[in-house]
Amino acid sequence: MAFIDGSALSVALPSLRADLGADLVSVQWVLNGYVLALASLTLIGGALADVYGKARMLSVGCLVFGMASAACALAPSAAWLIAARVVQGTAAALLTPASLALIGATYPRDERNRAIGVWAAASALTTAGGPILGGWLTETFGWPAVFWINPPLAFVAVGLLLVSAPEDRREPRRFDVIGAIILATALGLVAYALSQIGPSKSQGATGDPSLSTLPIAAVAGLGIVGLALYARWECRSEHPMTPPRLVKNRAFFGLNVATLLIYAGLSIMFFLLPFDLIDRRGLPSTEAGLAFLPFTLGVGILSRAFGGLADKIGARSMLMVGSAGAALAYVWMTLGKEASLAIGIVGPMALVGLSFAVLVAPLTASVMSSVEDADEGLASGINNAASRIAQLAGVATAAGIASFASGYEIGLMAAAAVSLAGTVAVATMVPETAKEASDLQKT
Repeated sequence: MAFIDGSALSVALPSLRADLGADLVSVQWVLNGYVLALASLTLIGGALADVYGKARMLSVGCLVFGMASAACALAPSAAWLIAARVVQGTAAALLTPASLALIGATYPRDERNRAIGVWAAASALTTAGGPILGGWLTETFGWPAVFWINPPLAFVAVGLLLVSAPEDRREPRRFDVIGAIILATALGLVAYALSQIGPSKSQGATGDPSLSTLPIAAVAGLGIVGLALYARWECRSEHPMTPPRLVKNRAFFGLNVATLLIYAGLSIMFFLLPFDLIDRRGLPSTEAGLAFLPFTLGVGILSRAFGGLADKIGARSMLMVGSAGAALAYVWMTLGKEASLAIGIVGPMALVGLSFAVLVAPLTASVMSSVEDADEGLASGINNAASRIAQLAGVATAAGIASFASGYEIGLMAAAAVSLAGTVAVATMVPETAKEASDLQKT
């Protein structure tokens, strides 16, 4: 539901803008409002799943997402739509970590990679089908139809949970309300600052860069101060939302560092490639979108198989191979700038898809296996937050690099560098076997 909505909406934006009489800034916030809420609150959503129950929070998230989608479809103005999209993002912050945590609570550790592979495959395939479905719905029924697909899915999901979900094991601890407020504010400020960085946003209407650079830096600074304040509060709180033991868990810390680096590299490439395809190669938008299909199909079709393989041979080597393969693909794409579309784009995109199929399920499963069962929801929330912040940071970095004459090549090499850094993080901080991870938890 969440992945279909995110990708289907992109093709409905021109019709939406014309119908509501919105400007480009408002259209941008239709997307950013959702992402900012999701990035700011997903860690909190994971903590709520641990305290109040994973199936329960997944049900609440689905119901709120469905109602917010109906509000989006009925929006009479851009301001209404943006507000409803923020509520959608808040609901997604509840349901996304809860869904992964529920998998962790349902499947034993030796079967978890395969189960998460199914989750990743479904996410990738619905993301790929979203633009096709969104285009058909928009042309046939109008842009509100893109949002009307969600309420029925929400009710079906809740019905399946009522029938099939195991009984929730709620953890006997209080929810850290003050910590949640501090964290949501701090992450929101950081995410907002990252979303505003880029050549088109780095100067005011008069062309003076100082008109907006200073406020963005101030917002980012306040966000960093807020994160430091949150860390201090968590050390003093009797019921911390992110217990200090998680920071001391070397495997968990390393996996999240790797997540941040690997997904930042992917976001840089995803931002730069459309400009090369459309502006330099002269492809129409539809053909440019099809260039991403090898990636989506690779993850969608192969994630389950590689997830099962990780259950048998262990995740660490697969994480290293996957992140190194992605770095190699970005270098290939750089060197193939002047090559044909098949050699310079389709080939490396297929390698990226294969690489992420190798690493997505093992990475997510390893994150949850690196913590005690009581912290699985929180672990999922932290990992999702890391990937969202990586997305914003990657786009911000790519937007800045794109202003240079060789921005495409520099950006792809930067993507390769951070992906290789992710490989190093896995090699140096993630244990070889599940037994070692369990020993690290105890220490």
